Amino acid sequence: MQQKRLLSTRLFSVEQRVYPRAGAAPVERDVVVHPGAVVILPILDDGRIVMIRNHRYTVERELLELPAGTREPDETPIETARREVIEETGYRAGRMEPLGTFFTSPGILTEEMHAFVATDLEEVGQSLEDGERIVVEEMAEEAVLDMLRECRVQDGKTIAVLGTYFARQRA
Repeated sequence: MQQKRLLSTRLFSVEQRVYPRAGAAPVERDVVVHPGAVVILPILDDGRIVMIRNHRYTVERELLELPAGTREPDETPIETARREVIEETGYRAGRMEPLGTFFTSPGILTEEMHAFVATDLEEVGQSLEDGERIVVEEMAEEAVLDMLRECRVQDGKTIAVLGTYFARQRA
């Protein structure tokens, strides 16, 4: 594979890549190269799910989401998950169980997202980054299911993780 960096930012880069193919012309793609991320499904002892209302500047609206974040260099996915759940929700997880991994948009983006279920939560207070506008909302499981059924959750990673979690619960 040949690659040429087109853009570098603090969070990702964009590369033009040429992939050779046996017996066919090479394929050229512009690829967003991302260090990977995590998404966390925090569940309180009484079964309520800790969601966040996150103002997303890129889409110019507030979205109901599960907490998530980008991996730092040399940070394992579980370390990122432990850090992000505290930063965004104000809860520290006593248990953090892997739920699975998935690619958020594999047609253009290398981002692999690691999903975790956080339990045994202890409230310690949020520590938001500059520019973050996040409000914590603790919701009954049935209310979350209703929002999914009515397509009121618009964040893809949140839909994927909740869908996986609820499908496993009902299997």
